[in-house]
Amino acid sequence: MDSAAASPDLLLEYLPVLLMFALAVLFVGGTMIITHRLGPLRKTKVKLESFECGIESKGNARLPLHIRYFLVAILFVLFDVEVIFMYPWAVNFRDMGIQGFVEMMVFVAFLLIGFLYAVRKGSLRWHHDRSSDD
Repeated sequence: MDSAAASPDLLLEYLPVLLMFALAVLFVGGTMIITHRLGPLRKTKVKLESFECGIESKGNARLPLHIRYFLVAILFVLFDVEVIFMYPWAVNFRDMGIQGFVEMMVFVAFLLIGFLYAVRKGSLRWHHDRSSDD
């Protein structure tokens, strides 16, 4: 019965968060509307060109990237996320005892096997080594 009585109080505790969220949305929306209404509308050839990091665009922007870019990015995310799982283990290392240590060593072994597989396949090699083609 206490949970039903505490429900309105619980909603009141979230009121400041909801108020801040509403103010943030109103501020962003209001700023966008005001700048579009008050700002100058000068559409010149230079302003309509695509802009990339201050470098003048050359050629087609839709050229395919080499798969190595994506492969390295995926491997980075994969190993980075796996390493994140080690932080809670390190914090609770003493509480888990030998069983926690063995479980983490199995996890690290799987991680190492995956890393060695990626290295052996040449996934992390950025340039193609022509001497290995012989």
